[in-house]
Amino acid sequence: MMKKTGKWLLDIVLLLFAIVFLSPVFIMLINSFKDRAELYENALAFPSSFSFEYYKSAMEKMNFFTALGNSLYVTVVSVILVIVLASMTAWMLVRTDNKLSKIIFFTFVATMLIPFQTLMMPLMQVMDWIRSNLHIPMLNTHEGLIYMNVGFTSSMAVFLYHGFIKSVPVALEEAATLDGCSKLGVFWRIVFPLLKNITVTVAILNVIALWNDYLLPSLTLSDKGLRTIPLSTFYFFGEFTIVWNQAMAGLTLTIIPVVIFYIFAQKYIIKGIAAGAVK
Repeated sequence: MMKKTGKWLLDIVLLLFAIVFLSPVFIMLINSFKDRAELYENALAFPSSFSFEYYKSAMEKMNFFTALGNSLYVTVVSVILVIVLASMTAWMLVRTDNKLSKIIFFTFVATMLIPFQTLMMPLMQVMDWIRSNLHIPMLNTHEGLIYMNVGFTSSMAVFLYHGFIKSVPVALEEAATLDGCSKLGVFWRIVFPLLKNITVTVAILNVIALWNDYLLPSLTLSDKGLRTIPLSTFYFFGEFTIVWNQAMAGLTLTIIPVVIFYIFAQKYIIKGIAAGAVK
C-alpha cells in the first residue's frame, strides 16, 4: 500500500514538473493562432478558431525556406565535423596515456568553463584580422560560422567521447592491428561503430545548441540571405512594436525541426551520457 502511494505521489510530482516545463510551449502554440486583440485579451485562453494565416505571414516575413536551408547547412556540417574531429581526438588522448595527453584533455575540459560572452569581442577582432590580412572570409560566411561552431562545441564532445572510449577493449584494436588494419582503419572499422550511443548523444546536444544559437550568428552573419532561422525571428521584434502572433508562429516553426529530431533520437541520449560522462 505504501509503495503504491509513493508511486502515485512521484507520478503527480513528475506530472507537475512536466506541466511547468511545457507551459511556455503551450502558450506559444495557442497564441500563434490568435489575432492581436484576442492575444492581449487572454494569453492563456484557447483561440476562437485555428487558422494558419499567421503561419503563412510569418514564413513570408522570415523568408522561412531560405533561413531553414541556411540553418540546416550550418548545423549539419558543424555537427558532422564535431563528431569526426572530437571522436578521433578523444580516441588518441585515451590511447596515448601520457602527461601531454592528460594536459591536452584537461585543457579541453577547462575551456568548457569559459563563458562565450567573455570571448566574443576578442573573437570578432581576431576573425576580422584574419579576413583583412590573410584574406580568408571568416565573417559573413557560413563556413566561418561553422569553423567557430566547431571550435566552441568540440570541448564537450571530446569530454563525452573520452569517457566512453575508456570502455572499449584495447584487445579489439590490437587484434585488428595484427590482421593488418591501419590506425585509421582500426578507428573507423572497429572503434567508431562501438561509439553509436555517445555519437547520437553528441549529435543531439549539438543540434539543439547550434540550431537555437542566436548570439554567434548575429555577430558573424550580416547579409539577410545568410541568416539562420533564429536570426530571422528578429523581424518580428521592432524598436517600438512587436507582432506577437506572428512571432509566436515563427518561433513554433523554428522549434519544430529540432523537436522532430529529438523525438527520433532521444532514446540514445541517456545511454550515451550514462555510459560516457560518468566513467
